[in-house]
Amino acid sequence: MNMRIGLGWDSHAFKPGVPLRIGGVAFDHPAGLAGHSDGDVLLHAITDALLGAVAAGDIGTFFPPGDPRWKDADSALFLRTALEEVQNAGFRIANVDTTLVLAAPKIGPVAEKLRERVAELLGISPRAVGIKAKTPEGLDQDDVAVAHAVVLLESLDGQESAAQLTAAAEPQTEESTAQTRMDDVVRKLVGDSNAGPVRKPAFNTDDIT
Repeated sequence: MNMRIGLGWDSHAFKPGVPLRIGGVAFDHPAGLAGHSDGDVLLHAITDALLGAVAAGDIGTFFPPGDPRWKDADSALFLRTALEEVQNAGFRIANVDTTLVLAAPKIGPVAEKLRERVAELLGISPRAVGIKAKTPEGLDQDDVAVAHAVVLLESLDGQESAAQLTAAAEPQTEESTAQTRMDDVVRKLVGDSNAGPVRKPAFNTDDIT
């Protein structure tokens, strides 16, 4: 199975009088995150992780911070664009894991709500979304929110068949290798992928108890 891993990171400073949104959820807090868009640090990190996994650049490539079109934009738009890039590359999300680093507000009480919202935006199960939070203890970053994100993608057409997995698991003896070669020769001669001698089992079925 073809897999891809993407890593995303973002940070925004708190600014009084600005609405606070994290993970697509609005928080009742005296300060929000400054940014050209809505400053959603979590969605930005996930967006970068998705784009990075398929080598499509970063969030600034698609949405330059100096472009007035993205002023106060909903970061869910950025996420949708990244999802389109993932799909166009022939992948889907297996799971997402994230860590928020901020002094306040407390994330624990709303972690489940964040998981559900992020999962909804990504079109996956909440069980495939990890939301963790840490305080910036000893880092002198109480006025900043930081987000880390890791995504695992799996190919849409790279699923191995059960037959392939079974064949790979069979012990490879000289007899089985020779039989495989004979099967391949017969298939080429008759032009039928299902044709060929029936393989002998790798063990004596009479010995099964």
